[in-house]
Amino acid sequence: MPATWVPLPESSTFGVHTLPYAVFSIADEDPRLGIGIGDQLLDLAPLAAEENLDGAHVFSQGSLNPFMALGPRAWSAVRGWVTELLTEEPHRDLVEPHLVPLADATLEMPFEVADYVDFYASQHHAENVGRIFRPEAPELPNAWRHLPIGYHGRGGTVVPSGTDIVRPSGLRKQGDDVVYGPTTRLDIEAEVGFVVGVPSTLGRPVPVAAFADHVFGVVLVNDWSARDIQAFEYVPLGPFLGKSFATSISPWVVPLAALRDARVEPPDRDPEPAAYLRDADGEPWALDLQLEVSWNGTTVSRPPFAQMYWTAAQQLAHLTANGASVRTGDLYASGTVSGAARDERGSLLELTWNGTEPVTMADGVPRTYLEDGDTVTISGSARGPDEERIGLGEVTGTIRSASAGS
Repeated sequence: MPATWVPLPESSTFGVHTLPYAVFSIADEDPRLGIGIGDQLLDLAPLAAEENLDGAHVFSQGSLNPFMALGPRAWSAVRGWVTELLTEEPHRDLVEPHLVPLADATLEMPFEVADYVDFYASQHHAENVGRIFRPEAPELPNAWRHLPIGYHGRGGTVVPSGTDIVRPSGLRKQGDDVVYGPTTRLDIEAEVGFVVGVPSTLGRPVPVAAFADHVFGVVLVNDWSARDIQAFEYVPLGPFLGKSFATSISPWVVPLAALRDARVEPPDRDPEPAAYLRDADGEPWALDLQLEVSWNGTTVSRPPFAQMYWTAAQQLAHLTANGASVRTGDLYASGTVSGAARDERGSLLELTWNGTEPVTMADGVPRTYLEDGDTVTISGSARGPDEERIGLGEVTGTIRSASAGS
């Protein structure tokens, strides 16, 4: 692919192989769709109108949902159109007036979340959690190697990057007593989310091979977790209030087409998955993504996504295996991304071994769980062509006291 004529900062990971989507606004103008290129946004609505593009009205919407619902042919056509505009010099005079500096734009919630499902797909994470919470039991639940375990979260509490997170309250154990109050073990989970564009039909499962027919792209996810509330409530039905108070997502939705060179073979599975969960021949959907977790400016972890046991294609196949349908705007997340090494663990629960092994911050202070005022940022990138990195952007949030929500 030829280089873009748009000047790119040396550190930029938003080149013409990335072209991530966002919803943005400027001053008092209505939110609309844009595509990131370097440190600028391509304002799609006026450009599409000027070009008399079919369906140009979808770009003036304040959500990606109408565009995502158009399906893969439209996604591919728009990506090809934008690539041509940004790489062929004769288009420069047409395009330049529609480039908006990111510094002048406010990034909004990129899509309307219809439903939210969170999985549990990292073997390293699942084993660590088993050792911490269930030391007398097997590290992995009985079903874990047979299917992608997950739970149904709350779409209404998915929030955009930059939203403050109010410390949640709930019931938790305090010695021999059960008390109600703010969590004392507020945690993060570094994850990757997958955004559904094309809905499926109720009663008809989505096969692994049809993953790219339905999923539009990926976002970064921080699934905030109150570990003491979670530990008390989660038997026998799993996470509830310890998870449902907030989930943050990045403002950028990176299309699947940008991740073509990041696709790798998944780990070996033992036992062999059921037929509906087997990888499609020649179509692996494990992804070589690298995440980075920053806590108050200190990098504390670099979780490797390529090691995830279950792929996003298998997760979609499983969440529809009983005939459940998906809708435009459905979000499902990978579960915490953790590697084998301590500095590859994607949660503070694992990094500090439930508070018993503090992390030393850049200022020399040992820390375990999140305190009010702390800021956590998760960033990420993917393997691209010719050693290029495909940027996934970042998702950030700052903790506010429980009283801030009263």
